[in-house]
Amino acid sequence: MILNRYERMIARRYLLPGKGEGFIFLVASISLVAVMLGVAALIIVMSVMNGFRAELFDKIVGLNGHAVIQGYGGRLDNWQDIVRQARATPGVTDAVPLIEQPLMASYSGRVEGVIARGMQRQDILRNPVLQGKVLAGSLDALQPGSNNVAIGARLAEALGASVGGQISLISPDGRTTPFGTVPRIVSYNVAAVFEVGVYDYDKAFVLMPIEDAQTLLLLGDAVGMVEVQTVDADRVGEILEPLRPAVSGRAVIADWRTLNSSLFEALQVERVAMFVVLSIIILVAVFNILSSLIMLVRAKTRDIAILRTMGATRRAMMKIFMTVGVTIGVLGILAGLVLGAIFLFFRQSVVNFVQFVTGQNLWDPSIRFLTELPSKTDPFEVLAIVVMAMLFSFLATLYPAWKAASTDPVQVLRYE
Repeated sequence: MILNRYERMIARRYLLPGKGEGFIFLVASISLVAVMLGVAALIIVMSVMNGFRAELFDKIVGLNGHAVIQGYGGRLDNWQDIVRQARATPGVTDAVPLIEQPLMASYSGRVEGVIARGMQRQDILRNPVLQGKVLAGSLDALQPGSNNVAIGARLAEALGASVGGQISLISPDGRTTPFGTVPRIVSYNVAAVFEVGVYDYDKAFVLMPIEDAQTLLLLGDAVGMVEVQTVDADRVGEILEPLRPAVSGRAVIADWRTLNSSLFEALQVERVAMFVVLSIIILVAVFNILSSLIMLVRAKTRDIAILRTMGATRRAMMKIFMTVGVTIGVLGILAGLVLGAIFLFFRQSVVNFVQFVTGQNLWDPSIRFLTELPSKTDPFEVLAIVVMAMLFSFLATLYPAWKAASTDPVQVLRYE
């Protein structure tokens, strides 16, 4: 929409408050602020939802792989063949044997439910989720036969354990006696405390060399499952399809969608619902633009009539008032982008400040899974929000602009 010189001058004058037009300017300013808040709210919420999903996906998949080949009965014999076949499958980047078993852990009279996770030492050291997440001690101490383990930070807090302490793992699969099965209790030294940022993992996981886990659980040379990483998490089912006949009758293949389907589906539904609900804020802001333009047209009826008698066309009148409305929308969108960026940059500080002022824990990791408020801004989503706000703003200008262009100068100036 290209304006000539006089059209730009008139549009600029109508954007600024004239004599007796303070109320119209106030309504227009409220419209601008409303658009700003709506755009900022959408960007902030969508970025946080994207960050939440990305963080959960990276950490859950980082520890559990894109898929697992789970042995029947929790036992997978001759797993070396499966690992070889998996690594030879096109699209598979790695296959890692591991053992996971729910157990009980005790320390100084305190007992907690845990998940003992046995992995080969080299797999523990090169796991990207664990790198840089050790708060105390060292993962290098997890040598086979050393009876050393690493535990999550929340588990360490719950038990009161620390590096150098000794925890006992209790397995229900123990010795069989005439009086029943005696639970197997083995003591381990705490060699490291880690925090990956997912509450459930930090509260439950006990990492140990796979050889020690086999000894604890009386598995011999067997493992519980094989974790598989692929080149594309979204195509994991297609990539692992050739492997299914090889494991048929011995194990079942479950990908990350199956293992965490309810969580990620809930996040997707919530994401869509939040987008729709918050879009209504922008729609309400656009109605404010509509009302301010209608008032402006009513206030400028005489000016419009004079401009028409001086040769201004209906098209020119429409362009002027559409420019005024779109300018309010564009300024609100730009301010919303800036406000959203500032909030996302200081998001954790804002959460901490609100928690300090209210005395309430707004981000309980036991409920939210993650220990900090995440954020991941999608440029395409931001573009979609901006285009939507621009479209709403443009549509809101059509009726007032048409009303201004339809002004009959003869009727307005008849008694002047």
